[in-house]
Amino acid sequence: MPERMVVAMSGGVDSSVAAALLVEEGHEVVGVGLRLADQAPSASFHRGCCAPRDLADARAVAAKLDIPFYVLDVRESFRETVIENFIEEYARGRTPVPCVACNQVVKFDYLAEKARGFGAEKVATGHYARLVEHKGRLTLARSADREKDQTYFLFGMSQAQLAHSAFPLGDFEKARTRKVARRLGLAVADKPESQEICFVPEDDYRSFLKGERPDIDRPGDIVDLEGTRLGRHEGVTNFTVGQRRGLRLGGGEPRYVLALHSDTATVVVGERSGLERESFRAERVTWSIPIPEEGARLSVQVRHRQRAAVCQVTPLPDGFAEVRPDEPAAIGAVPPGQAAVFYDGDLLMGGGWVAG
Repeated sequence: MPERMVVAMSGGVDSSVAAALLVEEGHEVVGVGLRLADQAPSASFHRGCCAPRDLADARAVAAKLDIPFYVLDVRESFRETVIENFIEEYARGRTPVPCVACNQVVKFDYLAEKARGFGAEKVATGHYARLVEHKGRLTLARSADREKDQTYFLFGMSQAQLAHSAFPLGDFEKARTRKVARRLGLAVADKPESQEICFVPEDDYRSFLKGERPDIDRPGDIVDLEGTRLGRHEGVTNFTVGQRRGLRLGGGEPRYVLALHSDTATVVVGERSGLERESFRAERVTWSIPIPEEGARLSVQVRHRQRAAVCQVTPLPDGFAEVRPDEPAAIGAVPPGQAAVFYDGDLLMGGGWVAG
């Protein structure tokens, strides 16, 4: 049955085709673009979702589809919930995933509220994910295009958010999306994708952090597991757990960052095997599909591009979960602050944040 829907349109091919598909299905579509951050000082900087030229592309697509288009200014909310958290996490020696907070708070919460003002019950996006029902609850399943699957960034969606969401590209592969855009004559059909963090110029997060908070770093020691000093560094924000390049420790066996201690400005390095964890904890865990108290064997992914590894996942009190990999080497580095997302096959079960 045709519905009125708000579509989050970023100016890219994915959200443009999502809007087009809904129009073709007979839905009454309202396009909405979000102004997330101030324009970058460099005219060459392409944000991919909030720069004026991207919003102009979204407006042009909306005109082509003959749907209304509005730009909403969410810069204040975006700074409070995404940018400030990004800065604070790095200051604590953690590695944040800003896209998760952006999706949960800015896009789905905020847009769902605004959608009601437009008389719409659902918010649609260009995310590659499938909305499914399992055991009486809503959750997500991996998309048809495994390379583009974005369920990792959507793990924290509530039942209410899922009930008012739509993902038209869930059964699409990227090549098919571009093919539809060409068929419809959309100018963004061959627009390149942006892989950078949308508010970080030139994907240089270190310069961004120093520009936002000049005192965020202080020099410190690089030490091995025995505490032997191996070198010096300019600040822990220059590193992430699992990093190998950029240590500048000379020759010898490769060394990896094993831990970051922001309180003492210490970087701990060692052999690759030192990254392997027999277990770790996730905090602030949310469950789309609850699992038994004694735990379950699930596939766990701790980085977007990482291959999921089989683990025993056990819920703990106060929103924690213990994750015990079958093969510690398979899951690799587990940087504090990263999202740990749990799957049963293609089905998203839940997720949380790697505790430090």
